[in-house]
Amino acid sequence: MGIDSHNIDTGCITIGRMAPDFTTLSTEGVITLSQFSGKWVLLVDEPGNFASTSTSSLLALAYHYEEFVKRNVQILCLTIDNNFANIEWLVNIYRTYGVFVPFPLLEDRNADIARRYNIVNPDRIYEQSVRDVFIIGPEGRIRCILTYPNSCGRNTYEMLRIIDSLQLTDAYGVYTPANWMPGGPVMMPTTHSFREALLKSTGQTNDGLTCNNWYSCYTNYNTLGTSTLI
Repeated sequence: MGIDSHNIDTGCITIGRMAPDFTTLSTEGVITLSQFSGKWVLLVDEPGNFASTSTSSLLALAYHYEEFVKRNVQILCLTIDNNFANIEWLVNIYRTYGVFVPFPLLEDRNADIARRYNIVNPDRIYEQSVRDVFIIGPEGRIRCILTYPNSCGRNTYEMLRIIDSLQLTDAYGVYTPANWMPGGPVMMPTTHSFREALLKSTGQTNDGLTCNNWYSCYTNYNTLGTSTLI
């Protein structure tokens, strides 16, 4: 059971766009993306069942499932196989590793959803399936896109780190620097005001910021709940 493939917008899928809705059969019944409105959604796609890196990805997501739940994240895994194959894959994982995969696998036998998300490689000469991760915000917008080759398993810790960063930005209006980890200093967005830039560059702010220059100012992660600037 796939989505209605008529009138599918195959335009460029980018960060900030509304995530294309879909309805399809899953290992937990019929699922519609929009039913998770108000939650974060981690939509991962796998090129095929029983593949080595794909299986390792499911195992990693299952091991860290509770961490995603704490962050109000619903995991959805899209595959090109039918629902019976998806069920057998989950049964095989349970029998082999003793791991119960607690999130649904979605059927996309005709690649209707894959085309909607532009994850079907149009250049058939390479015969490489694209493996993407879409992090979708509670408002239904795509907030992050990660693309992996078949040979490289996903980094679950990085996905959690990105979600932490996005949720921090939504809550407090701050950014996170390169290699940021939860608990580390966070950054204020670069100002667009000359007057504010001048104050920051001369150290005349009384807001608890540490500024290397006017466009690079940090604040303590632990003070976000009490800061008057955020």
